[in-house]
Amino acid sequence: MSGRHNNKLPNNLPQLQNLIKRDPQSYVDEFLQQYRHYQSNVQIFKLQPDKPNKELADLVMFLAQVGHCYLQQLSSFPQELSELLMSHHTVLEPDLRMTFCKALILLRNKDLINPSGLLELFFELLRCHDKLLRKTLYTHIVADIKNINAKHKNNKVNTTLQNFMYTMLRDSNPIAAKISLDVMGELYKRNIWNDAKTVNVITTACFSKVTKILVAGLKFFLGKDEDEKNESDSESEAEGPSARDLMVRYSTGKKTTKNKKKMEKAMKVLKKHKKKKKVEVFNFSAIHLIHDPQDFSEKLLKQLEDSKERFEVKIMLMELISRLVGIHELFLFNFYPFVQRFLQPHQREVTKILLCAAQASHQLVPPEIIEPVIMTIANNFVTDRNSGEVMTVGINAIKEVAARCPLAINEDLLQDLAQYKTHKDKNVMMSARGLIQLFRNLDPQMLHKRDRGRPTEASTEAKIKDYGELEAKDYIPGAEVLEMEGENKEGEEDEDGWESASISDDDEDGEWVDVHHSSDEETGEMAEKLQSIPVEEREAKAAAVSGSRLLTQDDFKKIRLVQMAKEVNAAPGKGQKRKNVDSDDEGDNRGELLTLRNIEKLHKKPKADKETRLATAMAGRTDRKDFIKKRTKLNPHASTSNKEKRRTKNFMMMRHSQNVRTKGKRSFREKQIALRDALLKKKKQYK
Repeated sequence: MSGRHNNKLPNNLPQLQNLIKRDPQSYVDEFLQQYRHYQSNVQIFKLQPDKPNKELADLVMFLAQVGHCYLQQLSSFPQELSELLMSHHTVLEPDLRMTFCKALILLRNKDLINPSGLLELFFELLRCHDKLLRKTLYTHIVADIKNINAKHKNNKVNTTLQNFMYTMLRDSNPIAAKISLDVMGELYKRNIWNDAKTVNVITTACFSKVTKILVAGLKFFLGKDEDEKNESDSESEAEGPSARDLMVRYSTGKKTTKNKKKMEKAMKVLKKHKKKKKVEVFNFSAIHLIHDPQDFSEKLLKQLEDSKERFEVKIMLMELISRLVGIHELFLFNFYPFVQRFLQPHQREVTKILLCAAQASHQLVPPEIIEPVIMTIANNFVTDRNSGEVMTVGINAIKEVAARCPLAINEDLLQDLAQYKTHKDKNVMMSARGLIQLFRNLDPQMLHKRDRGRPTEASTEAKIKDYGELEAKDYIPGAEVLEMEGENKEGEEDEDGWESASISDDDEDGEWVDVHHSSDEETGEMAEKLQSIPVEEREAKAAAVSGSRLLTQDDFKKIRLVQMAKEVNAAPGKGQKRKNVDSDDEGDNRGELLTLRNIEKLHKKPKADKETRLATAMAGRTDRKDFIKKRTKLNPHASTSNKEKRRTKNFMMMRHSQNVRTKGKRSFREKQIALRDALLKKKKQYK
């Protein structure tokens, strides 16, 4: 009984820790006793640092837990612990090393240690061959830098750490370099280190001799951020005239077939314009922050030409180079012949290579550089000896290249490809029609006359610019509609605002009368007036309006409506000749980035082979357990009974038995009773 009241605090560290946190001043002596004990254990540890020391581990965690209660006594404790780790981290026992790191993380969370020195120590510890330790340190480094920059950017600490990480990326230990790269990538994704310095430090990883580091650097630049992409899509959809505006304009007038067709075409144009406005947001615009993209892409191309890496890594290098060339509009003429070598239908990942060729095309590349690429695709892919899917992919690739560099395709090749619009394969036919639709918007004169479609105001103005030509306007196109709208309003104010209304005898039967909406009439009149005005006069009016007033959002909305109407309304003096080809407008959605869907787009699902169809059929039979006969045996592994054996026995062996001979001689009543008994027995079995 007397032993229960003895002082056990020196041996019970968790209890002492709890009491100290409640009342630090009352337990100073006990704390100092444990601190002296810790110091003596450290001296013993220094003699044999590779031995496990459970007592030292417990004391270190105890001191880290109560460190905020005795700041003066433990002022040198964090520094001493850091020095122990720095000196002996390679020989330390793994559990003890993890304990030391957890103690330092605890002290850092209580803000008792400087972040710069601690993070540099942790980066040094990444060299250790301890996977659990590296994972713990990675998580803490990311979280700590995030907390440092939570309220405001701490540029002093950030600069120090970024400089240190730059040296870590060049470290001889590939594991430490890889984790440093992962930390920078994660901090960039979290918008903590989203500056140009971080991006340009990561560019050095793209030239690493270690494949893992090289791939991680390439993935950083090739990745995408879906959240920002969705936000940009929703913002672009909120601008401009809505579908409701068009519905109101065309549905409040007479219900004629002509008006219905006009509305359908106007909705298509609206959809196409909205897709044009969508901006691709990819990997947080990291590629835009590279200081010298021309030099970077040239070095990457040299590395690609000399590379002995796996083919997948080469594809990633090609994708990054093509994005750099397309986004920054660089001159890298050696890249196109390099890509041209791989443009064969049997080539592995050929759709990705076609995507690279299309992505690397832009208006500033001379047409004679890209023309061989288009000819190679046409000769190798778009031939009748290939399958329909191969031809479709080839035409899609030519379409994407021509959309970015229209001068690279000549008139003869375009007209030859346009003839595939009547091909028996639907995928080839729709791809060819997509190419025709593209050049109806770019330059209809390059197409054969029968493929140009009904001329519209927009198509009559369409013309491909010469190489290097830049059309700079000193006015807002379509602004003349605002001046004409003002003149109409002045004319209306002079007239009487009220009109007499009378009900004719024909309308007395109570039927609905179509009422013309004012905007419908105004838009129709406006379109007719604009067509009657010469082009020079329109430009003069637009320049006068642009320079004399500030335009509101409503004004821009009206201008966009008029510009969109140009793609619907027929050109002056031209009637409706034939129905427009209904092509898929998704191809007009060309942001800075292309996707594989642009190249691999098939309008008709390919027919599955026998193995695929069989696998689908078998997958649908997994839930058919209700139709399986249930076993009624108590022991499923027991042998069959004599009665069951008789069922499967050969009839010639059973024909002379008494049961078989008497069965045919039964009366009708006996058969009824036997059937009833059999049914009752069966019913009992399945209950």
